[in-house]
Amino acid sequence: MIDERSYLAVLHEELVPAQGCTEPIALAYCSAQARKALGTDPENIRVLASGNIIKNVKSVVVPGTNGRRGIETAAVFGALAGDPEKKLEVLTGMPADRCRMAEEFLEHPEKCTVEHLKTDAKLHMIVEVCGGGHVVRAELKDRHTNIVRIEKDGEDIFRACPAESLQEHYTDRSFMRLTDILRFAETVDIEKVRDCIERQIACNEAISNDGLTHVYGSNVGKMLLETCGTGLWTQIKAAAAAGSDARMSGSLLPVVINSGSGNQGMTVSLPVIVFAKNRNIPHEKLIRALVISNLTAIHQKTRIGRLSAYCGAVSAAAGSIAGIAWLDGADDERIAQAVSNTLANVSGILCDGAKPSCAAKIAAALDAALMGYELAKAGCSFRPGDGIVKDGIEATMAGVGDIAGKGMVETDERIIDVMIAGD
Repeated sequence: MIDERSYLAVLHEELVPAQGCTEPIALAYCSAQARKALGTDPENIRVLASGNIIKNVKSVVVPGTNGRRGIETAAVFGALAGDPEKKLEVLTGMPADRCRMAEEFLEHPEKCTVEHLKTDAKLHMIVEVCGGGHVVRAELKDRHTNIVRIEKDGEDIFRACPAESLQEHYTDRSFMRLTDILRFAETVDIEKVRDCIERQIACNEAISNDGLTHVYGSNVGKMLLETCGTGLWTQIKAAAAAGSDARMSGSLLPVVINSGSGNQGMTVSLPVIVFAKNRNIPHEKLIRALVISNLTAIHQKTRIGRLSAYCGAVSAAAGSIAGIAWLDGADDERIAQAVSNTLANVSGILCDGAKPSCAAKIAAALDAALMGYELAKAGCSFRPGDGIVKDGIEATMAGVGDIAGKGMVETDERIIDVMIAGD
């Protein structure tokens, strides 16, 4: 029996809007919460960040900051101009006078310092703000808005117990299976998923169009259309890449994320949207296909973790091809083969943080996914025993999750060492 209530809960937990790359935005949110508890503007800010936070904040433009990048920018603008009530849209609508204060603060590097936080958690940060004779430390861990502790002058003013901080707020995902995801998407009352999926379509199409019509980063999306023609495969890759071009380089437009990532949110949605429009597929069928693509990606990322050395564009592209294959009339076996073929091909793509080249990795992952589906349709899929391919899609995804979530831990540490060497 399909656990409809849990699948709905997962969708609504994961498909939320975020402005800018989620790691700098999480840092800005944590910093804004610290300033709120301090009750006055900080005189000094100290950031302690896990390696993966450093990796994902280091090179990406923070929206609303006139092209500024990095940890200091996110922390200072969050503290001086952010609104913690807006969560992952904390930097939306920042007052101009507060932005000028943040810019002036950043002119004094000694006022904001950054340290590498040694922790087992991938997503972990502590922001310490000092001002008015008081010191506040806000700690965020595991999820992008999961504040676990706020301390003022050495005393806790908020502390979340472990159960409240994660398990009680997020649905357990161990029940998820690809075949169940397909049946859920086909049978759920569409009104129960319409709002979150429609918001994803609207937000992600808007930022993709922004990337295709303006100059952002390396302009991967625009370049694909200009040099590779306008065939369906190219349109699919260009739409997602252009969204990433814009998001990584400071677009103010929000993205509806997937598994804590805007790049993954765009990769699971935009290719499916482009395919449906190209084929004149009814809108309600598109909504169901996006349920499939989103949940398939979430299912994979549950095993991998939110942050790792494994590029999330791969799991998102594999989710996207499940939605496309379903729209194309593929049966369960062909859909599973398309996902498996994608994972067999590009599961080795490394995550070296958020930055303009993410758009190229998205395009590469989608190219592999589209080829994987063509292989499945032609009956040429990779077989069990071919490398990491196992007997059945659940076993293959579990194997990839084990490699990415456990086997690549040391790889992640080396990537971080290489990225911050000399900084």
